[in-house]
Amino acid sequence: MEAENFGQKVARKTKSIVKKLVAIALVLGIAVFSFLYFATYESGVMAGKVLRVSEKGILFKTYEGKISLDSFGALKGVSPVAETFDFSVEGSEKDVLKQLEEVSLSGERVNLKFKKRYMTFPWRGDTKYFVTAVERSK
Repeated sequence: MEAENFGQKVARKTKSIVKKLVAIALVLGIAVFSFLYFATYESGVMAGKVLRVSEKGILFKTYEGKISLDSFGALKGVSPVAETFDFSVEGSEKDVLKQLEEVSLSGERVNLKFKKRYMTFPWRGDTKYFVTAVERSK
């Protein structure tokens, strides 16, 4: 049996190091993607009137909406300021979509519970804000 020469030893060692680096990069990539996809940056409540709810997209169908956040009586003698805010709804939240459609047609003031994600993904929605529940005024 012929002994390994220096070039063959270097090639074998290099191949081993490259395999380990690729494995580490793959594991880190999966960990970062999972964090950006599932982690919640912020959660809270938006109050206002839902202006619209629509399904958008050519390749990926997403559900998008807009809420009017009225600031009532912040300053005396000043008219209320209307600010609009865009949000998304995940496709699996069919009951939330139905409630949003109802309140957008009725024009009633609602509280929308939301989660803010770190990143947007084309198959998930256009915004980082995802409505998780609708609280109707009683």
